[in-house]
Amino acid sequence: MKHTFILPFFLLCCNVACGQSQDQWRDSLAVLNKQAAAHPDSMELQLSKAAVNLQLLEWEDAVKACNSVLAKDGNNLPALFYRAYANNNLRRYELARNDYEKFLSTAPRNMEARLGLAYTYTKLKRDIDALNEMNNLVEMFPDSSIVYEARAEVEKGMQSYETALYDIDEALKRAPGKRSLYVSKAETLLALGRKKDAKRTLDEAVRNGTPKGLLLEWYEKCE
Repeated sequence: MKHTFILPFFLLCCNVACGQSQDQWRDSLAVLNKQAAAHPDSMELQLSKAAVNLQLLEWEDAVKACNSVLAKDGNNLPALFYRAYANNNLRRYELARNDYEKFLSTAPRNMEARLGLAYTYTKLKRDIDALNEMNNLVEMFPDSSIVYEARAEVEKGMQSYETALYDIDEALKRAPGKRSLYVSKAETLLALGRKKDAKRTLDEAVRNGTPKGLLLEWYEKCE
């Protein structure tokens, strides 16, 4: 069966993109609950419920909604992704890993699922597996700043700071001016004891439009 996959980026950005407040999300969930009660066999309604549960940080309810879908269709991609996302937030990392891996057996080139799996590996202290996932992502998506930035975070966690610097610079080539990258670079330079270079990085962020007031914490660490 072919599945339409709802991009998980929606889950991360929808408050801004849709202009929904938490109260409005709760109202939406109330409507969905009524509709689901009237149509208990609708997988689409259960998936919509799961998406709103995630938006409301209701992890257990999201898992239940996904379980309902997966009981009918064990390879449903949105349900596998949503359940993995919820289980990560519940610190059920092995369960999350299982769902991400099953998802990727069907859709191996999905960036968000591979990023989710790499994150899960880091929580399981499987840093080499996480790094391997990130290497695969760089090969698949060589023009993505997100992938280079994510690999740098894995490398920083492994204290491979020089390698992380390379990846941050590669990410900046693809997303010049991105504030989080300048902060990540400054943080990495500070870990290497290079305070002057870290300050220059922060100054560059300011020149590229980041308000200096947002970087004061990092400027203080450069003194």
